[in-house]
Parts: sequence; structure tokens; C-alpha cells
Amino acid sequence: MEHLFGQDWEIIPAGGATGAAFFAQHEEQRLFLKRNSSPFLAVLSAEGIVPKLVWTKRLENGDVITAQQWMNGSELKPGDMNNDRVARLLKKIHASDPLLGMLTRLGKSPLKPEMFLQALQEDLDEEWSRNPAVSDALKFLTEFVGDVDCAEKVVCHCDVNHNNWLLTEDNQLYLIDWDGAMIADPAIDLGLLLYSYIPVEEWEGWLEKYGIHLTDNLRLRMKWYVVAQSLTSIQWHKNQKRIPEMDKWIEFLKSLF
Repeated sequence: MEHLFGQDWEIIPAGGATGAAFFAQHEEQRLFLKRNSSPFLAVLSAEGIVPKLVWTKRLENGDVITAQQWMNGSELKPGDMNNDRVARLLKKIHASDPLLGMLTRLGKSPLKPEMFLQALQEDLDEEWSRNPAVSDALKFLTEFVGDVDCAEKVVCHCDVNHNNWLLTEDNQLYLIDWDGAMIADPAIDLGLLLYSYIPVEEWEGWLEKYGIHLTDNLRLRMKWYVVAQSLTSIQWHKNQKRIPEMDKWIEFLKSLF
């Protein structure tokens, strides 16, 4: 990474699971760098959903480095997720034809519930069948898999955790970390956000800010995807030997029933 810049630049790892992100600084110039980020980043930047893309460079080894504006700001706190701007930005993402067109050109196929369930059943360790919470969740997913397919398929972020929302010092709101994006039912994003941050009695008001009404069908779809995502997270944290996080997801799963 250092040979892209002169010796005057300071390159600092930005953390994260992949080790592919860095900060670069020279005097007043500051950039956020990432190795092998998706071409999707350019469209996200053009739509104003992530900080501005400054340049893209391909290295001799084939790696692609992207540089974005490094924005001073802070992650949203859990209590901030009820803000009107969060609902409006998520709606902008879900309604974006350029985002949908780019993910389609990158070869992403729309996610169907039965595909999600099949992948989940293949990935889950057999021992989970003895866990009542996981067993009940799988029964629920299997029972309702035929009732939750939705004709509307949009670009979903799939990890709308408050840590991925950046509010900058100049009051710009961004949604970052798009590595898990897919084309799917918007209920994937809506469900996890509402179940995680918004009291049930405030769901209707939040969804009105987003621009839709809360129906029984939407309730079912949101719950179905939240249950499926919870199981995915439980298995992922188990694989990573992150047992405290795994236990938190199991408790969250129990709260859904």
C-alpha cells in the first residue's frame, strides 16, 4: 500500500475483519483506502450514500485500491435509529434504480426465501437440532417459507447495524460497509432495523417516515428474515469462536417468539 504514496504519507490499518482497509494522511489530505472493494462503490458514491470516491487504482498484482474522502464523524447510537433521516436514506437506497442496475450487472441474482432457507439448513451444524430455540426457529422458517416471497426486489444492505451509519461533522448521513449487499425483499433491512432498535408500538410511525404501511404480510416477512438472519449470525459467531456474541444472538432469537 505504501508505494502508492510518497514517504510523507502515513498509512494506518483501519481494523475490520478482512484487514483490507486503511487510513492515509499527509498534512491536511486524508483518505480512506480499501483493497479490492466492489465496483458497486462508484455507484454508491455517485448516489451520495457513501463518502465520495476520489480515485481507483489497479496494482501490478491485480489488486484494486479505492480511495474515498475520509470524513470526520461518528457512528449512530442505538437511540438515533428512530431518526427520520435513517428511514429516508434507507428508502432512497431501496428505491435506487442505479444501485439495482449495477448489482444486476455484477451478477447478483435476487434472493428468494427458499434459497435462503436451503443455504441455512446446509450451513447450520447438526448439533443445533438439539437446541430448542434454533429448532423452533427452523420450524417457523419451514412453515412459512411459501408465504413470504415478495415481488419487490431491491438492493438491500443486509447489515443495518447502528455501527454502519456514519453522521459526519458537516451533518451528512452515510450508510457504509456494503460487502454483504444483495438484491432481495426490502423486509431484510426493515425487519432487522425495527426488531433491533424500534419499540413495536412505534413501527407504524417509523415505516410511515420510510413511506409504506405496516401490514400483516410485512410483519410476517420481517419476522421471517430476522429469524433467518439470526440463525446465520449464530452459526457465523460459532465458527469464529466468538461465543459471547453467539450467545447474544441466541437470546435475541428467543425474544422473537
